[in-house]
Amino acid sequence: MSALTTLDEKPDGAPRADSARRPAAQFGTAVVAIAIVIGLLLGYAGGLLTPDLNRPGDTSAEAGFARDMTTHHAQAVEMGLIAFKHGTDREVQTIGNDIALGQQGDIGIMQAWLRSWELDPTGSEPRMAWLPDGTEMIRDGLMPGMATAEQMTQLREARGTELDVLFLELMITHHIGGIHMVDALLDQSDEKDVVQTAQTMKNTQQTDLTNLRNALERIKG
Repeated sequence: MSALTTLDEKPDGAPRADSARRPAAQFGTAVVAIAIVIGLLLGYAGGLLTPDLNRPGDTSAEAGFARDMTTHHAQAVEMGLIAFKHGTDREVQTIGNDIALGQQGDIGIMQAWLRSWELDPTGSEPRMAWLPDGTEMIRDGLMPGMATAEQMTQLREARGTELDVLFLELMITHHIGGIHMVDALLDQSDEKDVVQTAQTMKNTQQTDLTNLRNALERIKG
């Protein structure tokens, strides 16, 4: 059963008022948190079960991508959880839930790679240094597509339709930036398992983008 189905509903299937839904929403958030932990563990398991990849070096594109995309994904997980917990549109809640769970699993896989390569999870290289001229893509200390501290604060404090719209807009930008990073990795890496996982990330985010844009058009229209 999806965590979203824990929300109380009237006999006709319509959601109750926010005040009535709040305890159930909190319970649903706890279920999602547990699911994220499970996803993280499965991600670690999936990463550790992949064949030996000849141990990419500390400054390799693979290691840099794993570290930077972990940070990139971590922000998306937080954004997704905010949308799930506080969103008022059911589709926004579902999208937020799916993104949080999926990207937490990806984090587990990437961190498992670094462990299997016997590399530090953070490293000493600047952000995006694994990509030629990649450091030039950093804006205000942020990787492509990432929301600023001010935008994240605004998202945390928003409620109602304002939150739904802001989440969709920020996540669209976030995913576009993430896809650019994946494309850069695909251009440089020939490690089979890394490439396959990165391509899956890209495919998933492209599907997400379609859903995010359609939801934004519906809500704003």
